[in-house]
Amino acid sequence: MVSDLLAKDIKKVKGVGDARARLLNKLGIHTIEDMVYYFPRDYEDRTKIKKIAELQDGESVCIKATVFSRISENKIRKGLTIYKLVLRDDMGTVTATWYNQKYLANAFEVGSTYVFFGKVSKQFGKSELISPLYEKKDAKDKVTGKIVPLYPLTSTLSQKVMQAVIRNCLLMIESNLKEYLPHELRSKYGLAEINYCIRNIHFPIGFEEYFLARKRLVFEELLFLQLGLLSIKKRSEELRGTAFRPVQEMDEFIQGLPFALTNAQRRVTAEIEQDMKNTTPMSRLVQGDVGSGKTVVAALAMYMCVKNGFQAAMMAPTEILAEQHYNSFKSFFQKYDIKICLLTGSATGKQKKELQQQIKEGIVHIVIGTHALIQEKVDFFNLGLVVTDEQHRFGVKQRAALASKGNNPHMLVMTATPIPRTLALILYGDLDISIIDELPPGRKKINTYAVDESKRERVYSFIKKQVDEGRQAYIVCPLVEESDVLDLKSVVEFAEKLKKEVFRNYKVGLIHGKIKSAEKEQIMRDFADGRISILVSTTVIEVGVNVPNATIMVIENAERFGLSQLHQLRGRVGRGQFQSYCILFNNSESKITKDRMRIMEKTNDGFKISEKDLELRGPGEFFGTRQHGLPNLKIANLFSDMDILKQAQEAALEIITQDPQLQEEEYYLLKLKLQNMFEERMNGIVIN
Repeated sequence: MVSDLLAKDIKKVKGVGDARARLLNKLGIHTIEDMVYYFPRDYEDRTKIKKIAELQDGESVCIKATVFSRISENKIRKGLTIYKLVLRDDMGTVTATWYNQKYLANAFEVGSTYVFFGKVSKQFGKSELISPLYEKKDAKDKVTGKIVPLYPLTSTLSQKVMQAVIRNCLLMIESNLKEYLPHELRSKYGLAEINYCIRNIHFPIGFEEYFLARKRLVFEELLFLQLGLLSIKKRSEELRGTAFRPVQEMDEFIQGLPFALTNAQRRVTAEIEQDMKNTTPMSRLVQGDVGSGKTVVAALAMYMCVKNGFQAAMMAPTEILAEQHYNSFKSFFQKYDIKICLLTGSATGKQKKELQQQIKEGIVHIVIGTHALIQEKVDFFNLGLVVTDEQHRFGVKQRAALASKGNNPHMLVMTATPIPRTLALILYGDLDISIIDELPPGRKKINTYAVDESKRERVYSFIKKQVDEGRQAYIVCPLVEESDVLDLKSVVEFAEKLKKEVFRNYKVGLIHGKIKSAEKEQIMRDFADGRISILVSTTVIEVGVNVPNATIMVIENAERFGLSQLHQLRGRVGRGQFQSYCILFNNSESKITKDRMRIMEKTNDGFKISEKDLELRGPGEFFGTRQHGLPNLKIANLFSDMDILKQAQEAALEIITQDPQLQEEEYYLLKLKLQNMFEERMNGIVIN
């Protein structure tokens, strides 16, 4: 059976030994199915032959040319020999250049015609083909005259190896992949058959075949995403929880706040109140830029919950953020007979036991905490509302684990990571969405500057001046992965240099992901309390730290971050009464990077920035699908494939409306694949 074949280890494929399998594993390729669905990132069009006179600088191109002279050999220095060959067609002359390719010395016959494929470099009006591939015009095993896939690679894997492994996988499958999209659906939306699509996404016969293959695979990917989310939403709508009565004292509570609510906060609060009046448990996402006032909206929801005789819980990703929320809520509720507690991992055994007892007996009305809230020993008296802050930092199971401690409690999810609405509807398709799109009056714009190395001394002087005036600064270094030892070493060395040389008269701290949680929390606390003036950090400070006295955010190698992440980091400053600044060190000359830096300089609007980020970067891991328990998008681009997305949404809605449980025979294979893809999110209970 093909399904059994697809599940086989990648080592069963011809040409894949242990060493190569390890490299493929790094790319997430463990089985034949993983390989078959590992799609090219781009293609080289080697089908069109251009005349030499038409060559453009920077393009990769095919030419058919006659060898005009013998190849020349020029030893520049030890280890570098350049080989050059003059080529001619009926419209011009071009030089082909190779480096350290000794075997080429006798490879070409003067007067013979060859086809070359390579990248064009134009300088001073002269064209050059850099390290081109070549073959005789009548060669059998051709490297030109076709469309060639280019795959994302790792270390020593080459395109040639990847292409060979894919070919061998396709030969093993022999066009026997099962079709899981019903014929009627494919007919309605003009979708090609699966085997045709897999062949032509990897090795397209032509561009028409490629576009047909891609359309179907994009549609399929987005259809599964929508079907999964619609199934989850349908399941949640069938649940029954507690309908809360309207709270008369709500207006009085709002009047007692130390500030006036914005119109956006009032609108979102009304949406939450409306949800909580229903027996169907609320599942609502509140999106709001840094500083838009999501916390007070959560406090209003908690107030309604407590006044209805229920408990509320809020889970934050770090102890320091949980502590900050605890202090905020204490100030909101201090005039009222509402008991709040803080439950985190650093509490002593005795404290935890005491708090757990009070939570179980209902003495505590509101519990703020970290992952400690979802431990088995924590039982609630009557949990009616669950709030998770910075949702993208929690896995789906953690959110569900907290909700399971009540009888289908209302759920409020908060995030300060702005996501374009169209994208949010996809990513959070199982949640209703509220957006706080207005900042409280009086918040100062963070002045942002993109600079190069020539401004470094000036930036350091500015930091010293600000710190001398009593302010604090962040200096953030990129770390691609917490497992990246080289990057981590450079961050530690950089911090040491700043501590000993640049800021030797100042208190400098360092924080990164390899530091133990307790130590990390202490460093953050020291910074928050002013015992550290300059904090060197990786992106672990991206979310939730509130230090109003910090006025400078310096981001090293800003070109290595996405726009949305830069915006999140910038949001760590500008939280107090003082003017704040964000300085982006950019070491890239690329146009896209410069465009991104200009966007950061121009706007502080997180939603505009996220739209631009999606446009410039594509979706990729833009929204961290793994944290949401969603299947990764391998081929669809949510920015450029919006038309296909609309069709996929329409099809998914039609299918779920007609057959909510996908019980019809035509949906059997589709249902199996769906359950497999959404295993974590569905937990085996959504579609029975």
